[in-house]
Amino acid sequence: MATAILTDARFAGHTNPRHVERAERLTAVNHALDASGLRPRLQSLSPRPATRAELLAVHQPTLLDLVERMASFGGGHIDGDTYVTEASWEAATLAAGAAVGAVEAVLSGQCANAFALVRPPGHHATPGQAMGFCLVNNIAVAARATLGQSGLQRVAIVDFDVHHGNGTQDAFYDDSAVLFCSTHAAPLYPGTGAFSEMGSGLAKSTTLNVPLPYYLGDTGYMHVYEQTIILALRRFRPQLLLVSAGYDAHGDDPLGPMSLSTSGYARLTQLLYDAAAELCDGRLVLVLEGGYDLDALGASVVASLRVLLGEGPGPTPHPATYHEPDVGQLVERVKAQHPLLR
Repeated sequence: MATAILTDARFAGHTNPRHVERAERLTAVNHALDASGLRPRLQSLSPRPATRAELLAVHQPTLLDLVERMASFGGGHIDGDTYVTEASWEAATLAAGAAVGAVEAVLSGQCANAFALVRPPGHHATPGQAMGFCLVNNIAVAARATLGQSGLQRVAIVDFDVHHGNGTQDAFYDDSAVLFCSTHAAPLYPGTGAFSEMGSGLAKSTTLNVPLPYYLGDTGYMHVYEQTIILALRRFRPQLLLVSAGYDAHGDDPLGPMSLSTSGYARLTQLLYDAAAELCDGRLVLVLEGGYDLDALGASVVASLRVLLGEGPGPTPHPATYHEPDVGQLVERVKAQHPLLR
């Protein structure tokens, strides 16, 4: 079976040319994909908008009404970081629907795995608040729809964006059916994602945050993932693995203080690909989040797609240059203190 991609030209309608989260991000991804020669091997699926019911399973109606109303009035700013244009409601609902459609395609056997190449991103959008460039939480909508319709009982979400996925965490903080794992630079926007945030009630232990020191690169990320995230996935044993694929931990990114290389992103994707093969029959879906250096974003997405197709990472023109900090003590603390890893 093939790897599927889901994207749409209508995402370009949500754009602000003076903002780092702009239409050129997906243009760069598409140019890199064309140059790679991979496109003929990928199954291209057309996304559909998320339904109102799918959105309401995660978000409060006041949030949805605000974004839709602002778009109908021509747009504006929700906060200093988060804008709305006339086309934003269509783009946001289509992005969430693309994430849902990617999961549906994998679960139905239409494809082996999938990558939803969407924008605006979603992982900062909480049930009641659009923020951090995000209007609707695409991956949360997909996870909730999956649990509600497919009969699956356990879904894992791994977020490797450089920023903590606070919206996704909020959506599932008290839901033991969803394991949420995030690696992120700290301190950094939005200021959440402390190790002590582990879930609540019956879901105490199904949130795993690993705040990372600045300038961490390929070696440190691999150590953290091998010794914490992959172990947590094995303990939880998900039936589906979703990934908030943010590429702003790349060493060239203007917003992220980390030093992952393109090959480092490929290696992270490989770890998650192997975990999905081991734990959930290969059911793996990536959903695009951040990544704001256009060349690094395009190259890293292509590197991840090569892994999804069963290849190596291919050329990696963006090596990291920073000296990495040691994360050995951090990893040992996480393993000793998180309930899922003890």
